[in-house]
Amino acid sequence: MNRLVKISGMMLVALLLSFGAHAQKFGYLNSAALMAELPKVKQADTDLEAFQKQLQKKGQDMVTAFQTKVAEFQKKVEAGEVPPKIQEETEKKLEEERQKILDYEQDMMKQLQDKREALLKPIMDEINTAIKAVASENGYQYIFDQGVLLHFDSAMDVSAMVKKKLGV
Repeated sequence: MNRLVKISGMMLVALLLSFGAHAQKFGYLNSAALMAELPKVKQADTDLEAFQKQLQKKGQDMVTAFQTKVAEFQKKVEAGEVPPKIQEETEKKLEEERQKILDYEQDMMKQLQDKREALLKPIMDEINTAIKAVASENGYQYIFDQGVLLHFDSAMDVSAMVKKKLGV
């Protein structure tokens, strides 16, 4: 019986040691802070802002021209210079133009979103490649983004290694 207890104890110790040998290593990083430090992201933001201003200027020009047409048309209507049939046709044209402006605003938002994705995708791919390299080189099975973690040990922060891989 005593021998059975010793053998069971040794098997338990061996089992526990084998679990320890296969322990998983976790790491985390703060992707928002990392992105804020990357010069490529800052350049992408600058490019996106310039693109946005260009689109907004075109939209504002459309609005200004529309407002001018409406004001001129209202003056003519108030002065009684526009026959009812022409007034109706002009109102339809102005409504179509107003709808074009609304469509442009929606298109502008989509263009901005597409441009942002196009500018950031290569940067995100580069970051993901760096994270995978850090994980592989340092034996991490999992690397989490800090924004999702509820608790973390600061010793597991891999941000510095990822920054080094990215040359930051």
